[in-house]
Amino acid sequence: MKSQQNIFLIGPRACGKTSVGLLLADRLGVEFVDTDHALVRTMGSEIAEYVERRGWDAFRDREAETLLREAMPGKRVVGCGGGIVLREENRAILQGGITVYLKVDPEELARRLMADPNEKQRPSLTGKTLVDEVREVLIERTPLYEGCADIVVSGTSPDAVVDQILRELERLS
Repeated sequence: MKSQQNIFLIGPRACGKTSVGLLLADRLGVEFVDTDHALVRTMGSEIAEYVERRGWDAFRDREAETLLREAMPGKRVVGCGGGIVLREENRAILQGGITVYLKVDPEELARRLMADPNEKQRPSLTGKTLVDEVREVLIERTPLYEGCADIVVSGTSPDAVVDQILRELERLS
């Protein structure tokens, strides 16, 4: 692994990008940045509120700007918003680092989302039931996640996932 390469964590909402990212960054001794959190700071509102006011296209524009800014050269762990892979320009940015897809099955994602009280951060993408929405989103995005990924991991705990990532990073070096 090139010592100054960013590590991008991708996957659907609630797959653990922030939890894993914080642990991974700590273990590597580098900075962690979450694009959704950075985006909320620059927008001055929660994502759901911004999408309601301005629409998904405007949100995706701001998301792309945020990824470009947070992907600056230097080794850091970057947790990416779940839909960041939808735009080709974002996928090109991800190719500049090591991209890790955190793969979680739809039922587990739905369980995590139901347990998460932060609905303002995670607006409905389809207006369907949570389980149906998760399945539909994964059908659309899984090929994009897998196509971007240098590493694909899944696990039962953030620590186990970080251990897998570290082993894979060693293998890539």
